[in-house]
Amino acid sequence: MPHEQITLYTAKICPYAQRTEIALAEVGAPFKRYEIDLGNKPEWYAPKVNPASKVPAIAYGGPDVPPENPSPESTKLAESLILVEFIGDLYPSSGIVPANPVQRAQARFFIEVVSTKFGPNFMKFASGNPEGTHTVLLAGVDAIQDLLPDGVKYAVNDQYTIADIALAPFWARLTVMVQKGIGAYKDEERKSFLKALEDPKYAKFNGYVQRLLARQSFKSTFHEDVVAEIFTKRFGLAK
Repeated sequence: MPHEQITLYTAKICPYAQRTEIALAEVGAPFKRYEIDLGNKPEWYAPKVNPASKVPAIAYGGPDVPPENPSPESTKLAESLILVEFIGDLYPSSGIVPANPVQRAQARFFIEVVSTKFGPNFMKFASGNPEGTHTVLLAGVDAIQDLLPDGVKYAVNDQYTIADIALAPFWARLTVMVQKGIGAYKDEERKSFLKALEDPKYAKFNGYVQRLLARQSFKSTFHEDVVAEIFTKRFGLAK
């Protein structure tokens, strides 16, 4: 049975929005994509789609209408992690939401660590916050690696799940920034971070994130040129 139609409101720069796009790509869901200019959002977006005026958001169901004229009959949903699980629930055979309750809990705990241990440290580093040293950034890497099981491909097992989707867009943006020297941090901090990652103790983590960035659902939804351009304007170059 086909699902109700999906309209996704998204932005190429936004890692949260990319989470939702990855999930849709993973499950093979048909959907309409509408790019929101985060610097000049349409006047109709907040009142008709997401009162918080953020991306991502989804209009689910209702009549087939243009994305810029969303129907009041469609259900409006927002927040990336909620949307990723929602998409997984629509397509349970995809496995992105683990059917096993233990593995589902493990995936959600992994997401919590990404959200509390890695995400904030990434932003501190990128913005040149005095607390955002490379050692603080590595602490987030350590927290993630500590959760990775031995001998499996992804965060929970050999099945790609919501846990992996939660991290991939953020790690990709950090990778672009440190490779290109984009960010308000000091350049020696960038070099120290890259050097530290070469330590054999991070072999498991490095193998894991390489698999994340090699996945087709990630590659088809990541726009490196846009990320590099906008982040350079936002943060400048390392000094």
